[in-house]
Amino acid sequence: MSYSDKEGLKQLPEASSWPKFSGTGQYDDIELIDYIYGLLIDVPSIPDDCITARLNTAFKGHASIWYTEMREIHGRRNWPWWKSQIIQKYNNGTCIWKKAISFENEKYPVYKDPYEWCLRQSKRLKAIDPQINLQMRNHKLLTQISGELEHTVKFRCNHNCTLDGVAKYLTRYEEKDKYREIFPMSKQWFQRETTSQGGIQRQNQRKGGGSG
Repeated sequence: MSYSDKEGLKQLPEASSWPKFSGTGQYDDIELIDYIYGLLIDVPSIPDDCITARLNTAFKGHASIWYTEMREIHGRRNWPWWKSQIIQKYNNGTCIWKKAISFENEKYPVYKDPYEWCLRQSKRLKAIDPQINLQMRNHKLLTQISGELEHTVKFRCNHNCTLDGVAKYLTRYEEKDKYREIFPMSKQWFQRETTSQGGIQRQNQRKGGGSG
């Protein structure tokens, strides 16, 4: 093993910290692939053998049975091969179609947690199109906003912002809607009070000037 491989091995996270892949979760295949992608970006020197050796502990349940059988049939394979097999098995046309339907049906309604909604919808988009870029992802997310927020957020939200940025925009305008619902006349009341107080103040000023 080369010095670079040894250094990469030292930085490889413990198997217990890896996401588990059961094959039954809606997005756990994408989570595992993204996790390994992140490792290879952060530590390019991690040997491929170390990645594939961790798969034995990452796979659980139905996916573990599938992994064991595939390994017996095909023998030792590298991570790119396993990645393509995972996508072919667990993110096929039927799965993508179901996720696309779920994405289209789940509009952003008022008072739903914007962070959970953004994360769930983002995972669906990643499963549908693994190569989707940030701008297109945000554009598709914003098309799923309905109601009074639709126009405001679509045109004010930066389409190049992070997922957290989209959620913050939704939170900000959602809080404004809640305030207007709790205090529907607050704006009109404030305007009346301001106008009324301004009139009284001007009257007092005139009276004060006249008496002087």
